[in-house]
Amino acid sequence: MIFTDSPLISILDNAVLAWGLVACGLAQLSKLFVEIIFQQRWRPAVLLETGGMPSSHSALVTGAAAGVGLEMGFGNSEFALAATLAFVVMYDASGIRRAAGYTAKRVNDLNDKTFPNSQQTPLKEVLGHSRIEVLAGSIVGPAISIPGIVFVGSPLHLFQMISATLG
Repeated sequence: MIFTDSPLISILDNAVLAWGLVACGLAQLSKLFVEIIFQQRWRPAVLLETGGMPSSHSALVTGAAAGVGLEMGFGNSEFALAATLAFVVMYDASGIRRAAGYTAKRVNDLNDKTFPNSQQTPLKEVLGHSRIEVLAGSIVGPAISIPGIVFVGSPLHLFQMISATLG
């Protein structure tokens, strides 16, 4: 028996969370198609990597922020908090994390020159995003979450609609 006030039901009834995650997942999945189109190679590993076009983190936070604004009102403090968090995540992705990736590349190059036979695992170099990758992710987020919230609603609502349709 499922109780209507259980935490699982509350999570399944959270359209903002669900559609933010869907936007994140679709942005991450689209990286595979970007890889195929622009690099002409099939590389499913890109689905588990950070960085690349578009930024899935930007899609997540902007999708969630847009959903909060839609549900709570764009003049609401909760939207202000969600938007502020989105700006911090996007700034971090295109600034700090990207700079850390450049630093990792220089350290790896230094290790290759200084210790050519080193068995050390190189540092991960693709950590952040370019501004265009962040911008693309920030467009994907609301483009997925707003129609999802408006036309479908929460996963719980979707399950209820399917159950009613099937009888």
